[in-house]
Amino acid sequence: MDLGKRHATAADEDASARAERPVFDATITPHRSLDRNAFRIVMTLVCLAAIASSIPFMVLGAWPVAGFMGLDVVALFIAFQVNFRHARAFERIVVTPIEVRLRKVSHHGQEAIWRSNPAWTKLERQTDEDYGLLGLDLVSRGRRVAVASALSPGERESFADALGRALATARRGG
Repeated sequence: MDLGKRHATAADEDASARAERPVFDATITPHRSLDRNAFRIVMTLVCLAAIASSIPFMVLGAWPVAGFMGLDVVALFIAFQVNFRHARAFERIVVTPIEVRLRKVSHHGQEAIWRSNPAWTKLERQTDEDYGLLGLDLVSRGRRVAVASALSPGERESFADALGRALATARRGG
């Protein structure tokens, strides 16, 4: 009798593990064309260009021009820092046979989690003839949340296809 309980427990654990195994797992981060090393190179070149172009103005006695060029360098540095801070945001979508979980983290570190059953979750697309897929929402029981907003329309289209297939697979039980 004890052996039968162990066998049933092992089968239950196997079914539980299958139900929790992700069918789909994706993390979306905003695209940034410049990494930290490229940023250093760009800022070095901008500083050198500002210094080189300020020298003739300094020689001619128009020293305030050099100060304004320095302000341009500082403004560019601040803009890049804001850009890098916004790059910390991400969305993670995990689809299992028992749950759709969306975790959104803003660039401030604020976290929002949206959960739903894949059987009740559908994917709604907002498309435009000229621009393609403009918006993608997960909808369940009257609740709606936008996903993949950091992607381009083409990337969003392929993401929507993959997520739609994952939702269909999860509905069938994995």
